[in-house]
Amino acid sequence: MRGSGFVAALLAGTGLIALPVDAQRRPARPTVQQQLDAAQAQLKAQQARIDAQDERLAELQRRLDQPQAVAIAGAPLPPAPAVLAAQAGAPGTPGDPAGVLQPPLAPLERVGQAPVAEDRPIELAVLDSAGSIVTRKGQLTGEVQLDYARADRNRAVFRGIELVEAVLVGVFDINESRQDVITSSAALRYGLTNRLELGVRLPVVHRSDSSILAPISGSTTNDSAATIDNSVKGNGIGDLEVTARYQLLDGRGGTPYLIANLQGVIPTGSDPFAIPRDPLGRARRAATGAGFWGIAPSLTAILPSDPVVLFGTLGYTFNLGKNVNTEIPPVLISYVDPGDAISASAGIGISFNQRTTLNLGYAHSWALGTKTRTQLLQANATWGDTRMTTSRDLQIGRLLFGVTYRVTDRSSVNWSVELGATDDATDLRTVLRVPTVLLTGH
Repeated sequence: MRGSGFVAALLAGTGLIALPVDAQRRPARPTVQQQLDAAQAQLKAQQARIDAQDERLAELQRRLDQPQAVAIAGAPLPPAPAVLAAQAGAPGTPGDPAGVLQPPLAPLERVGQAPVAEDRPIELAVLDSAGSIVTRKGQLTGEVQLDYARADRNRAVFRGIELVEAVLVGVFDINESRQDVITSSAALRYGLTNRLELGVRLPVVHRSDSSILAPISGSTTNDSAATIDNSVKGNGIGDLEVTARYQLLDGRGGTPYLIANLQGVIPTGSDPFAIPRDPLGRARRAATGAGFWGIAPSLTAILPSDPVVLFGTLGYTFNLGKNVNTEIPPVLISYVDPGDAISASAGIGISFNQRTTLNLGYAHSWALGTKTRTQLLQANATWGDTRMTTSRDLQIGRLLFGVTYRVTDRSSVNWSVELGATDDATDLRTVLRVPTVLLTGH
């Protein structure tokens, strides 16, 4: 027995036979508490990295909000202190000794141009200054504008008797008029609060009017003597415009920007009823103003829907009448009340990129008739003392086309074209606007 026991021990020592399980050496198993501690350590390490990333994102956002704080555009941004601390302690983090839960964060680089859509108002060239959201608090925007408008009128007037269809006995007159108006103006807009904006615009007008009243050849005995050609020009300050705009809705949650506008027109230009006239009542100089006070409230809605912007405006213009006491033989015009006007416009702005926007739209105004009180300079029993007349309504429709190009973060160029769609509308109007931020807001 002793010999067999010795042999068994010898074989066991050489590994040829296995010793009983109890005789083998077992590794120590971790307790449940140790496993829980390791899991909590891993969670803490992950939470530390999440906190470091949050601080990193906050630092990047602060740098985007204050681009002037970056010394060199395009240089790598240094990691936030919390990120550096997390990276330095990552290899020795309890529960993640190898640092494999998350790789170290590499410094981010600024590539290309950061979006600036949130820092700049929405601009629509075809809606003039009413086409952008309200200027933010403390921001002052200056604007220069060059405007050209052309209107042609050709009308045939028959004075006589129509015997049967297409048989006329009388005189045909051709009334042709042309008007060219070049307006240069300067404007300022200031954000009193984040919702309230005040503005002022002063134009300088260069105007040329020409009209020809001529009978058709052969309708009178002396055609050349009957022809009346009148051409006048005028230069000077136009009517001053003051505006107030209040933003009712801020466009959040899918709602449109809703802006209430109030515009006032002050007759600082030359009055058409006060300019000098010849004995026949014809003006010797073209007027640069309308001569009447006006108040125009309106409501503008702007709905961004990337990559397009839908817009619309609805407004009403009140024109205040006044006594003019102007003699245009054979009558004396004592009182004039320009008709009020209802206006509406709608369109779409298509954004090609962060700098270029194309705008298409249509605008229509319904101008009510002008009331005029006149009396003959010489007494006439059939006329009476005074007579109040109302002209016909005017339908003014315009097709709109505009392009907006953002030159810098502070300046942009807006070019728009209006084409007359009705007989009463101006044939062509083109406007070039250059708004520039002079003072940034808070």
